[in-house]
Amino acid sequence: MTTSELALSPFQAFLKRFFDFLVALLGLLAVWWLIVSAWLAASWDTRSNGFFVQMRVGRGGKPFRVVKIKTMRPSRELTSTVTASGDPRITPLGRFFRKTKIDELPQLWNVLLGQMSFVGPRPDVPGYADKLEGIERAVLNVRPGITGPATLKYRDEEALLASVDDPEAYNREVIFPDKVQINLDYIRHWSLGRDLRYILATVIG
Repeated sequence: MTTSELALSPFQAFLKRFFDFLVALLGLLAVWWLIVSAWLAASWDTRSNGFFVQMRVGRGGKPFRVVKIKTMRPSRELTSTVTASGDPRITPLGRFFRKTKIDELPQLWNVLLGQMSFVGPRPDVPGYADKLEGIERAVLNVRPGITGPATLKYRDEEALLASVDDPEAYNREVIFPDKVQINLDYIRHWSLGRDLRYILATVIG
């Protein structure tokens, strides 16, 4: 199977996008007040704009700006994009937002715009997704997701990274390749029912 063949069918892509658009729209109407409240709290907590905006790699390798609630203060000493539990940049309020997933809510806007999906591979920063080769690049055939099978498997990723000597190397050499294989399997066996189960598993923790 080639990279172009490992993708959703046109009907599957339409069904997935229709579901994403409808639920994202309803979700934003329901939780806009919580997003605004979290933004105000994060702005006070970090003494900066409470929205965290970062360039990520989307479907087809196209870059886009993901939006989340800011949970960390900037640091001149620590600049890694890999975050382990206990990272001193994470504020106490930020830990609460991360634990409750409130920091992820602004991504409903990314879903509404068609830059992301509710379920799919997590959007990576440049330096990871652009290193994919061969069939691995099929991961870029679908929109990145807020959650997904790889996200659920590594729900305790920050604690795992905190337990190793070199978090960046472990993420690059162990976690990232495993996530790629999980996400390829997700595309091969996609169904709306599976997406609903991944969303439910994420919500109930």
